[in-house]
Amino acid sequence: MVKLLLFSCFVCSSRTACLYFIKGLRFSGFFIVYVFLLSFSYPQAAEANTSADEPLTTKESAHLQDIDGLAAIVGDKTILKSDINQTLAMAIFQRQLNPQRDIVKINALKKEIVASIINRKVVLIMAELDSVEVNDKDVDRALDDQVNNIIAQAGGEEAAEKALGQPIRTFRREYWYEIKDMMITQQYQRELIGKISVNKDDVRAFFKLYRDSIPPFPTVVKMRHLLTKIEPNQAQINKTKELLTGLRKNILEGKETFESLASQYSQDPGSKNTGGSLGFVRRGNLVTPFEAVAFTLKPGEISLPVKTEHGYHIIETQEVLGERIKVRHILLSPPVTDEDETLAYNKSLSLKDSSSTLVDFISMVKSHSMDDQTNTAGGSLGWIDPINYPVQEFGAVIGQINPNECAGPVRSEYGYHLLWIEATKPGGRPDLSKHWNQVEALALNKKKSDWFNAWVNRASKPAIKLVFTAKLNVFQQKDYGFPHQAPGDFFSLNIESALLSVCLLSISSTFSTL
Repeated sequence: MVKLLLFSCFVCSSRTACLYFIKGLRFSGFFIVYVFLLSFSYPQAAEANTSADEPLTTKESAHLQDIDGLAAIVGDKTILKSDINQTLAMAIFQRQLNPQRDIVKINALKKEIVASIINRKVVLIMAELDSVEVNDKDVDRALDDQVNNIIAQAGGEEAAEKALGQPIRTFRREYWYEIKDMMITQQYQRELIGKISVNKDDVRAFFKLYRDSIPPFPTVVKMRHLLTKIEPNQAQINKTKELLTGLRKNILEGKETFESLASQYSQDPGSKNTGGSLGFVRRGNLVTPFEAVAFTLKPGEISLPVKTEHGYHIIETQEVLGERIKVRHILLSPPVTDEDETLAYNKSLSLKDSSSTLVDFISMVKSHSMDDQTNTAGGSLGWIDPINYPVQEFGAVIGQINPNECAGPVRSEYGYHLLWIEATKPGGRPDLSKHWNQVEALALNKKKSDWFNAWVNRASKPAIKLVFTAKLNVFQQKDYGFPHQAPGDFFSLNIESALLSVCLLSISSTFSTL
């Protein structure tokens, strides 16, 4: 499933535009108007959204002047050409598409984005009529997560700004409202389809109709594991802490900058290229030991080495804004030696010798496993497809494991695992006697998809068909670094029919193989 990012650029004044209204139809008390844009001129942007507490920079003001008019109006909601352009730019960035090689994919993506934005506005209007709300703090948290993910994926704040085509500060200001709208529509969608269910007759009817289209199911196993991490010895820990303490001293004495030392020494790939910066983060989004120190530091203060599950950090809190801080760090993980490796392996073997039954294994997990997310549940991973499981080593050894006995140790990047398979569900071609639960889940998703499509059509009444073609010139070489394409080339958008007949992305993606 593509996680589309919906952006919002705010309307500037003093614009002139020649508009051809293709169709304006009234649906359920609100208008949906599609606009064909012929020409635009922008003498100056007089105002923009400045709801955040910082003034706009020259770069931000210049960006807000580069708004190129309306693409559509859905009720009282406007969709700008720049909304579509930036969403497409972000989707191309996230999917790592090449505008020269992936023309067909980008064309399909543009159509999906336009339909998705319009449908989201329709759902948002209905959600507002039903007084659906979300907490602003939840919006802040979701925005922080998204921005941090973008920066990490891009490899730094500067690269992220280039990919977004705007400064991060501007992106935060504008995207906050889109995040809120997206969360409202998602909550409303969950409420709408939450009570939908299927019975046995529904499942059998679905299977009879689609059995030849359902792909083979993978073999899944009910698995538990016990993790023994490979921990560095005390001598290596001491060396790491001494190095960090020395780096801290050099920064405080002005011999080196935090940024340069983070770039040189930090082992956090997501922040080292940004001088160790994690950007603004909200309380509750960081590992506990790190957060406990970071939120007690005064701006400009640098901590002594702090231990977390990732290693040792020195931390500087740069700004404090209520429950949010701007923070940077330098991370070092003490190296492990061959002796450390041997010690962990032998410990894992010893635990295996004490795990002759499932009851014994669960007891060993609860008292010795170093996976904090599963040890209290007896190491349960639930039903997994080991071939496609994130720990690839599980899939590599699955054929060598006998059910109901302790297997391993298995080495992964996390350490040594002992594995226990409680049960197996065979895969293969769909068969109701073997795959009832999987088929039931598909049938339920199909029913939710059909119901939601019908709901959208009722909300908007007749399907919409556009007579003309709207051409949206998406990228400028100076903004995105992509090769310039002539108008009417692959950056032209053909909007052709029934734009409101798109179902929930999360549902349709599950059912897309049928």
